[in-house]
Amino acid sequence: MSAETAIGKAAGGAKGQDARSQETREKLLEGALRTLVEQGITKASARAIATTAGVNQALVFYHFGSVDELLAAACRHGAEQRVARHRERLGAVTSLTELLAFGRELHEEERAAGHVAFLGQLLAGAQAHPRLVPATAAGLDLWIAEIEQVLVRVLAGTPLAEFTDPAGLARAVGASFVGLELYEGVDPAGAEAAFAALEQLGALMAAVEELNPVARRAVTYTLRRQSGRMR
Repeated sequence: MSAETAIGKAAGGAKGQDARSQETREKLLEGALRTLVEQGITKASARAIATTAGVNQALVFYHFGSVDELLAAACRHGAEQRVARHRERLGAVTSLTELLAFGRELHEEERAAGHVAFLGQLLAGAQAHPRLVPATAAGLDLWIAEIEQVLVRVLAGTPLAEFTDPAGLARAVGASFVGLELYEGVDPAGAEAAFAALEQLGALMAAVEELNPVARRAVTYTLRRQSGRMR
């Protein structure tokens, strides 16, 4: 066997090992997500995750070092997947009314898939496991960044543009996204009322957007006066 052939085989073997290693990591990440959704964070042990992933338990520690590190990586992995899935639709939103309507659809889809419950589990787990805090915050920040971009775009040119903080509002929306899921589990009627109130807000914004220029200036003037009194 020539030296070139030996080197080629060695390189091919290394690539094969890398591919298998990446496949195992993906299985563990997906297994961690499924375990959190189906069993909750208190039962997300190395054994439970490995069983769900269909791999040896020792591979949890080989690839991630600890269960907490695996859960943190799964948080980022899951958020990246979900945000990427909805990015194009979010980019097409042109008004606050559309954003609220899409938010309702998004909530239903994510709730049915168990992803909002997954975020709720991580938020609860982060209270007792400090290692989960940065990853949980980073996962939420992916959603918040997308929502903030939409808010900046849809509020531009409206009387509310100079009186709102898109970054803070995006965080409020993100917190509500998870909170309503948890709330819905104990008070479905109350959660429905909250959604209805948000839809009323959308209708109010649509009415403001349809005002003629004179009326819009009057609204802006009133908002400026009220803002001055609050300082």
